[in-house]
Amino acid sequence: MKAISVLASAAIILSAAVAVAEDKISILPSADSQFLKWGEESGWTIYEDRSRNSCLIERVDDNENVVQMGLAEIKAIGYLGVFTKADIDLEDGVDPVLVAFDDAVFAGTAQTMTKHLPDGYKGGYIVTDDPGFVELVQRKYEMVVFPNKDYALVINLDGSLKAIDAARECFDALNS
Repeated sequence: MKAISVLASAAIILSAAVAVAEDKISILPSADSQFLKWGEESGWTIYEDRSRNSCLIERVDDNENVVQMGLAEIKAIGYLGVFTKADIDLEDGVDPVLVAFDDAVFAGTAQTMTKHLPDGYKGGYIVTDDPGFVELVQRKYEMVVFPNKDYALVINLDGSLKAIDAARECFDALNS
């Protein structure tokens, strides 16, 4: 299996063991979402998504790969999006996917999509209401995604602990 490293992208939506809202797509930023910069934390930019009454964090790496994480309006549901300009051979459709943090593995489904990014980016989102998943995203420095392809993706999560806390502050301020 070939490994693509440092924020390379899979186009995925992960349904954790706990069921997420029936319409997962409605939780995610849409193409017409309006992001307003709220602040910065640990290398991440915090944005308000006023169209969804929510907040998200975003980081772009040296290879122009993008990671976004945010909260749905009901705050119990979070998402993590990974997008790249690299040729990762994404196809339309739904496939199984595994996401691993050391020994903790989450199973779900993968579906290609592109949201609120310039032309040329491919990727998608992991959507979950599992607090254990969100805690691992905050505490771990990397996440490995195993789409139904001949490669694995290593996602760098440096600084996500403080950045997610800042996104929660943004969310609370926006909804107070």
